[in-house]
Amino acid sequence: MPTLSNRQTVRIRWGDCDPAGIIFYPRYFEIFDNATAALFERALGITKFEMFKAYEFAGWPLVRTHARFLKPTRFGDDVDIETGVSFGRSSFDIEHRLSLQGELCVEAQEKRVWIVRDAGNRMKSHAIPEAVLKKFQV
Repeated sequence: MPTLSNRQTVRIRWGDCDPAGIIFYPRYFEIFDNATAALFERALGITKFEMFKAYEFAGWPLVRTHARFLKPTRFGDDVDIETGVSFGRSSFDIEHRLSLQGELCVEAQEKRVWIVRDAGNRMKSHAIPEAVLKKFQV
């Protein structure tokens, strides 16, 4: 069943760049992390902070990532990020496609795990709540 995706535009800031004005590659992962949160915020209608109160939820740590860097982006560029998700039982796969003026610059995949805290305050994976999954169905 298809799931919701999200598209947003982000401006590359001076602080994102190396001295040559080209984005420093770890900044893409910060942008992608924010894009994941924006996708969930769009689907659920609440912020990630509010998710801690609304659901059995302690975060979604990143357990695997892969990226292909195809074209650099620079200070002042307005880039478009398309983010989609596919769900497993307690994990989910995220795909990001970052483009500049319609040209793909970076594509990245992530695997994240829905976690809760047990009675000993240890993090453990947990089934993604059905109420969350339903909000992503289109």
